[in-house]
Amino acid sequence: MAQTPTPRVLLVEPDEILAHSLSNDLRESGYETAIAHDYTTGIRQAAEFQPSLIVIDRMLGGESGLSLCQQLRASGARVPVVLLMARDLVDDRVACLEAGADDYFLKPYRSEDFLRLVQLYLKPDTSGSEQLRFADLVLDLSTRCALRQDRVIDLTMKEFELLKYLMEHPREVLTREQILENVWGYDFMGESNVIEVYVRYLRLKIEDEGEKRLIQTVRGVGYVLREA
Repeated sequence: MAQTPTPRVLLVEPDEILAHSLSNDLRESGYETAIAHDYTTGIRQAAEFQPSLIVIDRMLGGESGLSLCQQLRASGARVPVVLLMARDLVDDRVACLEAGADDYFLKPYRSEDFLRLVQLYLKPDTSGSEQLRFADLVLDLSTRCALRQDRVIDLTMKEFELLKYLMEHPREVLTREQILENVWGYDFMGESNVIEVYVRYLRLKIEDEGEKRLIQTVRGVGYVLREA
């Protein structure tokens, strides 16, 4: 039986002490790690190290972690990206998501919480070739891609998780609280329009050819997957 490769995590962190703390905890948990301390090295390591997950500090000295994330997405990288942030403000959260990050982690660093978040993204795929279907939309659980009208739609990790949750509960009105708990449920507190941001992303992707809207807004409650 082929051995499952060890997941690799690239850390782009200018603070050497924090970088080594993150790396040591990840290695003790069974992951391979590489460290980059600046934007340029981060870009190079992302290509050479071929990580399963990239963790980027939002502040990279004179550069921005948001810009690095945007550059990775522009180059076609689909690997999950988590941004380290010092502030828990709605504008900061949305900026991270709009830069293409899948998630974020708030400083100060807490080992157990961080490793729990990493595990969410790097847990083994046991879904096989299973697919979810609704109307003419198909979600392949092994490739984490959606298909509509023979069009393959690439999804980020969080876009995939959100669409998967909606497709597992077709025609059921899901409250914002239910979605936050089941898609972002590790420790997502406070007011945020993160769901609205991701629903907008999904609609742009799965309806970009003028197809019928499937993700419906239930004003004041949440969302439902159903045909209009």
